[in-house]
Amino acid sequence: MMKSPRARRSGPGVIALAAAFLVAGIVAAQQPPQQPVPAPQQPNEIVTRIDSGSAAPPHYAVPDFIALTPGAAPIAQMVAQVLWDDLNFEREFDMMPRDINKTVAVARTPDQIPFGAWRENGADAVFFGTVEQKGNDVLVEVRLFNVRTRTSVFGQQYTIAARSARKIAHEVSDAIHQQQRGVRGVARTRLTFVSDRGRESILGTVEKRNAKEIYVVDYDGANEQRITNSRDLNSNPTWASDARGIAYSAYRRNGAPDIVLSLIYTGVLQNLTKGRFRDGAYLPAFSPDGKQVAFTATAEGASAQDIYVMNADGSNWRRITTHPDIDTTPTWSPSGTQIAFVSDRTGKPQIYLMNVDGSGVRRLPIPDAEADHPTWAPAPFNEIAYYARTGSGYDIKIHELATGQTRQITFSEGSNESPSYSPSGRHLAFTSSRGSGLYQVYTIGRDGNGLRQVTRSGNNHTPDWSK
Repeated sequence: MMKSPRARRSGPGVIALAAAFLVAGIVAAQQPPQQPVPAPQQPNEIVTRIDSGSAAPPHYAVPDFIALTPGAAPIAQMVAQVLWDDLNFEREFDMMPRDINKTVAVARTPDQIPFGAWRENGADAVFFGTVEQKGNDVLVEVRLFNVRTRTSVFGQQYTIAARSARKIAHEVSDAIHQQQRGVRGVARTRLTFVSDRGRESILGTVEKRNAKEIYVVDYDGANEQRITNSRDLNSNPTWASDARGIAYSAYRRNGAPDIVLSLIYTGVLQNLTKGRFRDGAYLPAFSPDGKQVAFTATAEGASAQDIYVMNADGSNWRRITTHPDIDTTPTWSPSGTQIAFVSDRTGKPQIYLMNVDGSGVRRLPIPDAEADHPTWAPAPFNEIAYYARTGSGYDIKIHELATGQTRQITFSEGSNESPSYSPSGRHLAFTSSRGSGLYQVYTIGRDGNGLRQVTRSGNNHTPDWSK
């Protein structure tokens, strides 16, 4: 059911251009995210697109990359495995099992690729890659071949710090999905969530309560980064629209929480609400253009929480709901003209829609007696995901706004809560108590298939997917 804000905190160098290769420098892990590097321009989409010759998805093979220098073998194997995993995640290709590589001769140069053997094994496409270590950096060369025509349809070179080599696989995967399928991949995206995995007690209190800190990981759970180190309660992190910052509610020394913005690549911390609200401010949500933040707070003299909107720097805050019952958990429409939120004005939590100025409030016609934590899908998916009570726990559901139809995504394996869409809208992150009973972050396709576990330590809540 909808929880009060207080209860919610316990929930959650440059290479010359050569032939078919396009140079792409990739930044180190702690630098700001860069704009996606486009796939190489190809003269003819009919020639470059690889298909299976039928309605079935094309079969893709990813052999281990070739290590050109001593010590590069582990990186070569890792990049190939991560690339396979990234390509497999979107379910656009039929990925051939990696152990099939043992049955095909190893090619150390592109002209040695045994296309006949790959074709006999059913491959439509095969990657060829090399890794060369140069000091602390690696040079990685990647090409994708059409097995039937024996032509290269994609080729790039990358240089990157050896410690960040897996980023190359993410870059290639997203480029291939765009070139071959017209799909926006999520391999370079990240997830933020709140976790007690540190098992540290809150400072300054007598009672033994675990601190909850904000973390960031790659979409697949790799490259964990701790954002807060307050040994206090932090909750409900949300990405800024440019993915350079994370806003969250921060409790400090038993005081009411403020909404804080952490600019994670510069280390700057900004308090956006600055103690203006007696009972604190919670559940921030950035508008699609990144200029505004919707959040939950209680006005002076009011008896319940309302929805507010402020500028992204904390200025010009205004209250947009005034109902005597709780209004909370805002989420923006892709156009930035509407906000969905949760209210118990009918006795139990339900989802409502309104214009961004607070006008036109109307209840979403969903069939559930209790519905919470709406998240609006990015375009072109005209839908809202939420969690609803199903028996003793909760499950993730999706309501299609155009048709009014609602479909269930999870089915009572533990309690499933707090959905968040990927920037492509093709996937959802959520938390679930399935298995051990501890809450972990999972991802799943919006069709209810492709379940993946992301976290495995502590209790983890309220994931948000980078834009």
